Amino acid sequence: MVKNISPQQLDEIVKKAIEALENGKKQIFEISESARQEWKELEAKLEELQVKVKEAVEEVERLSLLEKKSRYRLMIVSKNFKLYNEDDIKMAYDTARELQIKLTLKKENEQHLIAQRTELEMRIRRAREIVERAEYLVTHVAVAMNYLIDALTNISSTLYELQKKEMMGIRIITAQEQERQRLARDIHDGPAQSLSNIVLKCELCEKLLYRDVEKARQQIGELKQLVKLSLQEIRRIIFDLRPMSLDDLGLVPTLQRYVSKFIEETGIDVALEVYDLDENALDKVVEVAVFRIVQEALNNIKKHSKATKAYIKMYIKDGFLIARIADNGVGFDKEKVEEQKRTNIYEGGFGIYGMKQRAELLKGKLTVQSQEGRGTTVLLQIPINTTEKEG
Repeated sequence: MVKNISPQQLDEIVKKAIEALENGKKQIFEISESARQEWKELEAKLEELQVKVKEAVEEVERLSLLEKKSRYRLMIVSKNFKLYNEDDIKMAYDTARELQIKLTLKKENEQHLIAQRTELEMRIRRAREIVERAEYLVTHVAVAMNYLIDALTNISSTLYELQKKEMMGIRIITAQEQERQRLARDIHDGPAQSLSNIVLKCELCEKLLYRDVEKARQQIGELKQLVKLSLQEIRRIIFDLRPMSLDDLGLVPTLQRYVSKFIEETGIDVALEVYDLDENALDKVVEVAVFRIVQEALNNIKKHSKATKAYIKMYIKDGFLIARIADNGVGFDKEKVEEQKRTNIYEGGFGIYGMKQRAELLKGKLTVQSQEGRGTTVLLQIPINTTEKEG
């Protein structure tokens, strides 16, 4: 057992670990990029092959029809010696034979193309799995690196304090990295994909302007709709990052707008009641924390509760902001809550643990009451004078 590890020694250990992790992260990233490039190339090849397969299938169908007709023609000619001479029979036979050979060759070509397509699809699947696995590893390596770097900045503190803060540090860094990954995925799957489609639509419109004005006009209409959808998606992402209405309108109007949108999207009837609440008494940091906690509570209701109704009550009493969020859903038992806490780091996001941490950072308290079949209630209490008022 190693005793009396000095901060300098621990610094050196952490630095070496960071270097090793950095090299590993770089190698994983290179593998990911290589696999991603191969994935794109294979997708392009697959699209070309799909066209060839379609053409081959259509050609086989066409030749099959012609071959059947030629065999029928040969049968008719062979049975009617009075109407057809030997040259007619020979011509019918040669035609049928030629079409039969062509059909056989085309069928072989069709099977060969289908086999190529199957192989390409398997290679695409393997490349995609490599990319997904590499991204997963990069995220976790980044978590480890960030944690070690944070540890370096506080290396002079005692080992006891490091151990005490260890789990919280890992959870925060994990949440940060996974939130960044979620945001990157949202942008990639939403606006980035839409912008790519917009570019393709623009190129198509340019070509159609000289050939088919009516079709070009139709494509421009679709392009306008695509731009509108992209703008909506960008606004949604911005709202998730930081609801600007918190600064412009305040907590209550922002919650009202969010609840209205939540009702529209989920169909869950949510009643929002706010009374005895002076927003001028709230710090901005408190407003943000309260909004995020309510947002997470509603998100849990949407994902897990199977509720049809919920309510939010918010007021100030005895120097505390009180918020109660309840639903009539299926509820859960205490053991499941504890299990969620233990596995939260692996499931992505803070969940109930994160809601409690937000409250505790503001010297507040958050409790969850629930029973199976009797819904869930989240009770938030935050002192309104935890920080100096902004402004």
